[in-house]
Amino acid sequence: MAIWWFLGPAVALTAVIVVLAVLGLRRGARVEVAEPGQRREMRIYRDQLKEIERDQARGLIAAEEAERLRTETARRLLDADKRGATALGESPASMKTLALVLVALAPILAVALYWREGAPGYEDMPLVDRYAQAQVLREARPGQTAMEAAWQDDPQRPPAPEIDPQYATLMGQLREALTNRPDDPRGLRLLAVNEGNIGNYSASAAAWIHLIELQGDAAPVEDLVSLAETMALATGGLISPEAEAVLERILQRDPQNGTARYYLGLMFAQTGRPDLTFRLWRGLLEDSEPDDPWVPAIRASIEELAAAAGVRYTLPPVTAGGRGPSAADVEAASEMSNEDRQQMIGGMVEGLASRLSNQGGPAEDWARLINALGVLGQSERARAIWSEARLVFADQPAALATIDAAARQAGFTE
Repeated sequence: MAIWWFLGPAVALTAVIVVLAVLGLRRGARVEVAEPGQRREMRIYRDQLKEIERDQARGLIAAEEAERLRTETARRLLDADKRGATALGESPASMKTLALVLVALAPILAVALYWREGAPGYEDMPLVDRYAQAQVLREARPGQTAMEAAWQDDPQRPPAPEIDPQYATLMGQLREALTNRPDDPRGLRLLAVNEGNIGNYSASAAAWIHLIELQGDAAPVEDLVSLAETMALATGGLISPEAEAVLERILQRDPQNGTARYYLGLMFAQTGRPDLTFRLWRGLLEDSEPDDPWVPAIRASIEELAAAAGVRYTLPPVTAGGRGPSAADVEAASEMSNEDRQQMIGGMVEGLASRLSNQGGPAEDWARLINALGVLGQSERARAIWSEARLVFADQPAALATIDAAARQAGFTE
């Protein structure tokens, strides 16, 4: 029943649009037939009649010749007038036929296209319900062990790499040594790395987990990142609840960690929240260098994610130094000559300014731009950027503090 609630108004709207289009076509057809063709021709013949009268009055042509020319021109004028009337008389009928055909075909074609490309019978789902369904999907994910088992049985899984016999012998010795000394941190790290090197990701993840448990809260972020990556590889790219917990642990300690932000965005995409994925990946892409490992994957799919999230987004071109000059860059530039300074950071500054103008960015990027412009001696431009940034972040006190601090460093305040 839900489909007819959609199709009924759609068909009616299609019919109205077609009728309006037909009326426009009829008007256009009349103008085309009556104005450009016949009326121009008739105007020419009238002008010729006047010219004949003038020539006769000046004695340029004899009376008999003038009469003959008038008769011939008048005949042509009458023929042109008849053709115009006939065309105008026939046009409405042809346009009426065209209108009937369009009115009959347009709704049928629209329904056929919807039936093929749409989802007949699928009721509309409010955004709140979609988010709730995504949350259910997220909570219903199988665990890491189940995902690993499913990936092992997946026919799309690539074959394991060939292992050199000598390397396999060394791996056997390492495993045996850890059987006798299971809590040896150095041995666990070697095992985790080398199991991953031979594609045995489940065993590698298990070794990382054991090592991190031994380390406790002192476990390095790098080890947590290695564990998260290995868990994703062990499931064929799916992010399990256990892997998600590791990612959250990483981001609590390092909120800007690129690997964790990428995999967390991947998890949201897998559980029906492309809007959150787009939000995470857009920020990550803006913070990344072109050679960061996650950049190609993000660039390949972020426009599709934006469309799914209902956001208009144009993928920016690949440019080195997209984050703008760092503090070290700016400090080094202050000691250079003006020419060298322009050559070093001028391109980076312009790239950052263009991105902030077109796409926006965090307060830190605005502050970096203000600082860079101050070093380059472009004080008026820096002040203008500062004023613009204060408007952008007017309702965010923390961001305003960051921007105002950059303004003070550049040598100006309100």
